Amino acid sequence: MKICVVGTGYVGLVTGTCLAETGNDVTCVDCDRQKIDMLCRGAIPIYEPGLAELVRRNLAAGRLQFTSDLGSAAAASRLIFLAVGTPPADDGSVDLSAVWSVVDQLTPRLAPDAIVVLKSTVPVGTNRAVAARLAELTGRPCDVASNPEFLKEGTAVDDFMKPDRVVVGARREEVFEVLADLYQPYLRTDKPLLRMSPESAEMTKYAANALLSTKISFINEIANICQRTGADINEVRRGIGHDSRIGFAFLFPGVGYGGSCFPKDVRALAAVARQHGIQPRILDAVHEVNVRQKMILVEQMQEHFGGQLAGKTIAVWGLSFKPGTDDIREAPSLVLIDALLAAGAMVRVYDPEAMTNVRRIYGERLSYGQGRDDVLAGADALAIVTEWKQFVHPDFHRMRRLMRTPVIFDGRNLYSPARIKEAGFTYYSVGRQVVRPDG
Repeated sequence: MKICVVGTGYVGLVTGTCLAETGNDVTCVDCDRQKIDMLCRGAIPIYEPGLAELVRRNLAAGRLQFTSDLGSAAAASRLIFLAVGTPPADDGSVDLSAVWSVVDQLTPRLAPDAIVVLKSTVPVGTNRAVAARLAELTGRPCDVASNPEFLKEGTAVDDFMKPDRVVVGARREEVFEVLADLYQPYLRTDKPLLRMSPESAEMTKYAANALLSTKISFINEIANICQRTGADINEVRRGIGHDSRIGFAFLFPGVGYGGSCFPKDVRALAAVARQHGIQPRILDAVHEVNVRQKMILVEQMQEHFGGQLAGKTIAVWGLSFKPGTDDIREAPSLVLIDALLAAGAMVRVYDPEAMTNVRRIYGERLSYGQGRDDVLAGADALAIVTEWKQFVHPDFHRMRRLMRTPVIFDGRNLYSPARIKEAGFTYYSVGRQVVRPDG
């Protein structure tokens, strides 16, 4: 099948590449010519495990192409996936300007049997509005389907190739059948393709991300209560997670969620609720708890150092919003770094993948380590923000020799308090009591 994918960010690039992998003829379109030139050479502008190999293989096989010519790509395609950015406006609502720009550009070249597929996360009602705009511009009915993505950065290729489910919102049976045929190779283990209205498909995406965000903010709030009452959040998490109604997924306390989806989608759904006269009390609370949680390590440091962070050297392990990606959008690390710099601290950072992106923001205001332990020499404290695997089993005795002050602020609860105490560190974590070597 001939397919056009508009947008080569995480969603568009993964979608186009994985569709090419199953034999489709895919052209990915982007207005950024520099990015297109890079992709045509087989270079990948993002870090996503397994993606570079797939791109190069399908480029070589001729099934995957990249261009900035939207008109030609759209004219030759039966399916046109819109995977452009839908960033938040100041009030939390969604900026759909990129969607409307693409709709207007592709209309003159749209084939009569073409199906426009909304892959971008868009508010409920966008599908209907896009279909109306296409009909107005072409003078005929146009098929528009909603096919939200459920990709996790760091495992996006596997998520596309082995989905829990595929959600399709459409108004005609033929559209359902075309997309069912397209996704059949990915559903061979009897995972469902869920057919529903476009409005339900649009809401499904927001509801899923809002619920996952709620679980994160909930366990973080419980962790903060544990910290004050003497309970241990890890023990509490096990106590509730074994309840089959609750489970363990997304019940890991930490420094809050970030990335391109959860923060944006929670605020967007809240904005939709307000537009329809509903006060989104839970969604607002989820967002507020998460904003505050990103300051938890700063508050612990202020307490430990008596409010005197000026002149202190703080090492930071982990900059991306989660392991397995170089994405720093809405990352808790940025909140920490901003607060430390504002307090007059000197900050040294290390991350396996996100250093280049962070350097673009901070330049030489930070020191950058080439490896995990480079940032520890003479440090007054270590803050752990992202749970990369290489941080799980460090040499604590070497760390203690390198650091000026043996204190760790662990935003991901990577370590056993007993092990840390034995190594001679003061240890702050999330939802557990402070451990001191002489305590």
